Amino acid sequence: MGTVGQKYKNGALVVSVSIRGGLVLLAVAALVSGCAGPAGTGVRPQRPLNAPPAADLQADKTRIRAARFRAEQTRIAAARRWGLKKVPLAAPPAPATKPRITTRHGFEVDGHEEKGLPPVFTTVPTEQKIVFLTIDDGAEKDPAFLRMTSELKIPYTAFLSDYLVKDDYGYFARMRDTGVVLNNHTLHHPYLPALSYARQQREICGMQDVIEKRFGTRPTLFRPPYGNYNEDTLRAARSCGIKYAPLWNEEVFVDHWEYREWDQGIHPGDIVLSHFRGRKDWKGTMPDMVRRFLNRITAEGYAVARLEDYL
Repeated sequence: MGTVGQKYKNGALVVSVSIRGGLVLLAVAALVSGCAGPAGTGVRPQRPLNAPPAADLQADKTRIRAARFRAEQTRIAAARRWGLKKVPLAAPPAPATKPRITTRHGFEVDGHEEKGLPPVFTTVPTEQKIVFLTIDDGAEKDPAFLRMTSELKIPYTAFLSDYLVKDDYGYFARMRDTGVVLNNHTLHHPYLPALSYARQQREICGMQDVIEKRFGTRPTLFRPPYGNYNEDTLRAARSCGIKYAPLWNEEVFVDHWEYREWDQGIHPGDIVLSHFRGRKDWKGTMPDMVRRFLNRITAEGYAVARLEDYL
């Protein structure tokens, strides 16, 4: 006859019979005891390697829900503390594909696109109900403004002039530490079209150097003072590393709004301008301005988004 042998291989029982020197495989038994599976197969589905237990997954979901609830309660409390009529709406996630930014019609200089000059625009192309808050110069250094925007999680973009910020670089360093991007508004805030190319370049590149030295980054956004520029302005800006020259479609003050468009309204993707000002120049404070801004856009179903996320 022969002999019968058995052994385990990779968790399975292999039975073989040796007949006159030959080896014949008879059967492969079911997987070791405890491994049952789909009906009729005798094999139990296995959990993927390193997969957390179901209880852990449920606990993670519970923690996430709890964190979101706490964040929302914090926003509600902040809105009440700062006297808002409603809780500001949350902005949608930043787009994976950035919109194409081009110069607004009528804002071009000769050969603008052909010369590769930074686009000048007042609105970001989007269908989402978002606006972008931008604040210029740096004259007022109100700590309450930093607290308010930080507690409410309101993004904004700052355009700074050195002659106004140099007495307190620390204030704007604290602003940067909250995630605000600090951008270029020239050294001395001159009317640029009246200057030569070389002087415009000193104003723009000089502010690039200040921001890089004081705050660690070199801006890619530049706003010309008063919104005035010529071809030399944009050529100089490009030579300093500037990629975009955003202007604005609305301006918000403590006590009123001003509009570029005939319909006197806000639109998806609009850039809104304000300034670092206080009671010396306004009938109120910067938090008063932010409150007016947020009450208006929230009532109309708009959220505040971060401009740099769309460029």
